[in-house]
Amino acid sequence: MEESKDRPIIYFEHADIYNSGSLVISDLTMSIGKGEFVYIIGKVGSGKTTIIRSMIGDAEIRNGEAFIGDFNLRKLKKRQIPYLRRKLGVIFQDFQLLMDRSAYDNLAFVLRATGWKDRKIINDRIHTVLEAVGMDHKAHKMPHQLSGGEQQRIAIARALLNSPEIILADEPTGNLDGDTAEEIMNLMMRINTRENGPTIIMVTHNRSLFEKYPARTFLCEKLSCTEVAEESDVELDLSEFI
Repeated sequence: MEESKDRPIIYFEHADIYNSGSLVISDLTMSIGKGEFVYIIGKVGSGKTTIIRSMIGDAEIRNGEAFIGDFNLRKLKKRQIPYLRRKLGVIFQDFQLLMDRSAYDNLAFVLRATGWKDRKIINDRIHTVLEAVGMDHKAHKMPHQLSGGEQQRIAIARALLNSPEIILADEPTGNLDGDTAEEIMNLMMRINTRENGPTIIMVTHNRSLFEKYPARTFLCEKLSCTEVAEESDVELDLSEFI
């Protein structure tokens, strides 16, 4: 690891990102500070998810610089990846809950896998994050007994377990109806804006959410991903990105 000093918590400069040996994003420059909320948008196949994967050490970065906190992604060793991922919370479109155990046990599994041992401390932490997402009363439920929105709330609780500085949300509302998507978005905004709230990077196709909750935005297209200026006159037709 390398000390960040004044470097932003997420920092890419002229970085090329590859997936299975193929260039996906060229010359990425992205600087995101602590506590920011940022969208990454673009058509299917434009490299949005590959950028997220690069941030968790799962996509190759060549050239330039790339840092998550104190982790130099270009020089990341395999043994460092678990430590990097403990600093991050990741939320997926398809929830990725373990279907053979309750909401509580899904979260307990993650804590034990990341080194938590004391049963009381584990129990307290699980109830804290479930309460934060409004799901403490359904801790005993199996995933199939929960709605899509409830499953995503459990997935968000899972992402919060280790008090991450960064949450990476890859299409977190993609499988939800409009009203539920707004509920999840409101929840994520509350998490982001609370005291010492995490930085959130969100990949989305949902135009109504994008317009209702404006934030810094990076647009992926033609092997590039660049920030869209707030004062830009460019009309972003997000319907094309689905």
